[in-house]
Amino acid sequence: MFGEKSISLVLRSLCLSAIGWPAIALGIGLSSAWAIDLTATVENKAEPGRVTPPDMVWIPGGEFAMGIFDAKCADSAKDARPVHRVYVDGFYMDRTEVTNDQFARFVKETGYKTVAELSPSPSEFPDVPVQELVPGSTVFTPEDVKESCSLDNPLAWWRYQKGADWKHPLGPSSSIDGKGNYPVVHIAYSDALAYCRWAGKRLPTEAEWEFAARGGKGGEPYVWGRELKPDGKWMANTHQGRFPAHDSAADGFAGLAPVAQYAPNRYGLYDMAGNVWEWCQDWYRADYYQKLADNGGVALNPQGPESSFDPEDEHAKKRVQRGGSFLCNEVYCTRYVLGSRGKGEVSTASNHLGFRCVRSEQ
Repeated sequence: MFGEKSISLVLRSLCLSAIGWPAIALGIGLSSAWAIDLTATVENKAEPGRVTPPDMVWIPGGEFAMGIFDAKCADSAKDARPVHRVYVDGFYMDRTEVTNDQFARFVKETGYKTVAELSPSPSEFPDVPVQELVPGSTVFTPEDVKESCSLDNPLAWWRYQKGADWKHPLGPSSSIDGKGNYPVVHIAYSDALAYCRWAGKRLPTEAEWEFAARGGKGGEPYVWGRELKPDGKWMANTHQGRFPAHDSAADGFAGLAPVAQYAPNRYGLYDMAGNVWEWCQDWYRADYYQKLADNGGVALNPQGPESSFDPEDEHAKKRVQRGGSFLCNEVYCTRYVLGSRGKGEVSTASNHLGFRCVRSEQ
């Protein structure tokens, strides 16, 4: 079996980032200065003569304030500050995350093998015996957690599972039969790119993703508005109960949910918070927002930095992830808050990581 050192290598991005962000205040406030400065855009309505591709919506584009607003989040969300002005052109975006059925059609036509279906490279894991470098991926395993488990040790609830991949989300004995409308998971960055190329699409930039998630409203903390639970109702698939050992499914689902089970945002996009993390095309740098702000003015269609750098994990090549997952919760990871950022090593996949595509206007 993979030793603890090997597991830590496979999980190097997950342990430090996408699942392990300290909780930030849920009562996001907005300073009066930013409330005045924000530029709202129109709701997504059909435009005469525009033919929208199937299963996509038109995002009209515009200028907005990007990042985490509340100063109380400054210490735990330094990479999402300072808030800065951005403009993005209009684009089309998938209405939902890419599903198992959609990914299966891609695989049937191309014979594509995902990273999780291939044996890890000995050059990447020189300390692991070759016979143990077998296909697999990282799986959330709350059943392994003891009552005394510290939230400072994500390795307590993640493991490298041999045989886990998009067709077998929890390992070789699991399947996606009857789950065609669930988001495809165990998707590494290169897997998402391959699908996009086949579909004639691309991954969104981080700026496009956040603009679309905000739905034409500036400064609100959640995809759906200002309250976490309007009228006591959960609005996304996240984690309730004692994390990580027990998900009470108060939102209707324990673990992964089918797509489009909650109300869409104002642009008609589903699951822009919770369910699965979504890849963006941008390299991740913790200091990128500061550099954009230092440039002054409005950043026009920013494409992200030219290289990756995470001060918490200096040698890993990481891309931005957005939206949070079914593991987000009030005490450990609240990255379903708009403006917050995730990050992931490009070859690392898991059972809470997927993607959706965009297409530029022709």
